[in-house]
Amino acid sequence: MLLGINIDHVATLRQARMGVEPSVLDAAIVAEQAGADLITIHLREDRRHIQDRDVDQIKANIKIPLNFEMSLVEEIVLKALAIKPYKVTIVPEKREEITTEGGLNVDLYRQRLVEVIKRLKNEGIIVSLFVDPSLDVIKDSKDVGADAIEIHTGQYSHAKGEDFQVELEKVKKAVKYADSIGLEVHAGHGLNYQNVGYIAKIPKLVELNIGHSIISRAVFVGLEQAIKEMKALVNVL
Repeated sequence: MLLGINIDHVATLRQARMGVEPSVLDAAIVAEQAGADLITIHLREDRRHIQDRDVDQIKANIKIPLNFEMSLVEEIVLKALAIKPYKVTIVPEKREEITTEGGLNVDLYRQRLVEVIKRLKNEGIIVSLFVDPSLDVIKDSKDVGADAIEIHTGQYSHAKGEDFQVELEKVKKAVKYADSIGLEVHAGHGLNYQNVGYIAKIPKLVELNIGHSIISRAVFVGLEQAIKEMKALVNVL
């Protein structure tokens, strides 16, 4: 199982005082040294955390793949085409949200997705779509040309009691279906040290992207240790 480390929240802390600390580039390098398989960053239109200079510096200095999360805004598409990351993950984005609240409405943006995905793939960039565990949406993702999907695990992560098993089964079915139609399958959002194990056991799931819980844990044990602890859970359970 590949583990992508989302370091957006390191930038969130830095931007709280609009300064230079903590260094997002240093976080990426520590993550790489600690065993991360990918570095994940989201360049939002409002630049609330990751900045353009962060993208450039990280792309130039890490040896592991960069997973560039992005909206369909043309300015951001052009940035992706300029830096040519290993992979982009297209996500929905609203200025008023605290964090990404759900999966992409693939059918609503079908024409734009077909256009953008073609442009990205022409530059050799792998394209993943961040979607809810809906079979219809996954089929749409295949139809518009995506190489992969990242299943939004937010509902699973927040589920309690009987709902927990219901949401877990949705994710399992989504992974199985996506794999059956030729999509590589990733997952992420809300995953933490307590709930990641059930997701990590799902067959055909090849990558997890986790950020907030790892950065939160790093406050107490350091980033390197926090990543190693998560890496052990993902690989052992």
